[in-house]
Amino acid sequence: MSNTWFKFKQFTVSHDKCAMKVGVDGVTLGVWADVAEAKKVLDVGCGSGLISLMIAQRCDAQITAIDIDNQSIIQTAENVDNSPWKDRIKTQPISLQEYARVTSDRFDVIISNPPFFNNSLKNPSESRTTARHTDSLSHEDLLMCSRKLLHPDGKLCLILPVEEGNACIETGKETGLFCSKKVSIFPNSSKPAKRLLLEFILSETACVERNLTIETDVRNQYTPEYTNLVKDFYLKL
Repeated sequence: MSNTWFKFKQFTVSHDKCAMKVGVDGVTLGVWADVAEAKKVLDVGCGSGLISLMIAQRCDAQITAIDIDNQSIIQTAENVDNSPWKDRIKTQPISLQEYARVTSDRFDVIISNPPFFNNSLKNPSESRTTARHTDSLSHEDLLMCSRKLLHPDGKLCLILPVEEGNACIETGKETGLFCSKKVSIFPNSSKPAKRLLLEFILSETACVERNLTIETDVRNQYTPEYTNLVKDFYLKL
């Protein structure tokens, strides 16, 4: 049986109540997003609170974590309360669409490991289906709501599978959000890219593209580049 928690250097994430567990996607997004100068950050679909906690460790921003799944919000709140940053992270059980409608807040960074399956077999677990499928949050809604909630010089940071990520870039152009950074993530040197890290901004710009490989040809051994990204979080690095 897998652990119901994951321990990092400065905090522990319990994930027994929420549908999506701590994984490489969330960790990679959490270390990559540019939050150095952020004062206010919105974590959309916070799940266990992993990304909010990572961002809190990396900067001094005030962080709002939202999710439509009540168990996820409960889980995030518990993890935040047990962390060094409970005074800087607030949680709210609400959809992004509703939040964009009712709030006057504007954010320097919006970050999300969003639902990404559009037309695939759904899981019997309703909460896991909500977390993984775009029925409750289409990428168009994500982009349009983010555009409304961002400061003029703010940025939206996402991680998506390659096909869905490229489609999201095109949708972004139609909604007024433009991809400024695109990182293709390779599991190792012998496999094709599986994910894209994407940064969107409100002004049209040339997109900076690069690659990131997670593991060497030796299984479970990280590349020097990835090690450098996650060394402040993983216990054994």
